[in-house]
Amino acid sequence: MVEMAIAMALLLTLTLGFVDFGFAFYQWNAATKAVQFGARLASVSDPVAGALTNAAPISNPGAPVVAGAYGPFVCTYDNAGNGSCSNSGAFSAPAFSRIFRGDTANTNDDACPNPANGQRPGMCHFFPGLLRKNVVVTYMATGLGYQTRLGGPVPTITVSLQNINFQFFFLGGLLGFSNINVPSMLSTVTGEDLKSTSP
Repeated sequence: MVEMAIAMALLLTLTLGFVDFGFAFYQWNAATKAVQFGARLASVSDPVAGALTNAAPISNPGAPVVAGAYGPFVCTYDNAGNGSCSNSGAFSAPAFSRIFRGDTANTNDDACPNPANGQRPGMCHFFPGLLRKNVVVTYMATGLGYQTRLGGPVPTITVSLQNINFQFFFLGGLLGFSNINVPSMLSTVTGEDLKSTSP
């Protein structure tokens, strides 16, 4: 009986540990896919930072836009549900909603409605439980595009995650494991037309 009790305790701990770490890897993969898809949506959508359109220099038409010429515009929501962008970026809630929710309804909350037929999903569909305040969209000048370009500057766009913790369901109670902070899982792409009507 004693041997069975010891063996069962070890076996149960190993089994529940596999479940916890398996769920952690699932969240890791889901977070990676969410930022990749969010970056793609951001590259073909209206910019969250409204000031980006006219942010590039215009003194020398046709000249390259050098790295650091504008921004960076870092856009996110705070804990109170207020969206903002650094460097006076003029935060656009509908543009952020498109990245977060895809083509689904633009609502001013963390809801993640199921997309209808023909609608593209957003980040929240790939990573259940994701909140708007966890998503950071950054636009920066990295030497792409030229001054007075008709479509505006060509930014480098980074979508990342912040303030997400993985909680151990079983090991936390059994062995006292503390929460683990999920890395930013960032994805960086080059901006394209930056219009919601883009393909």
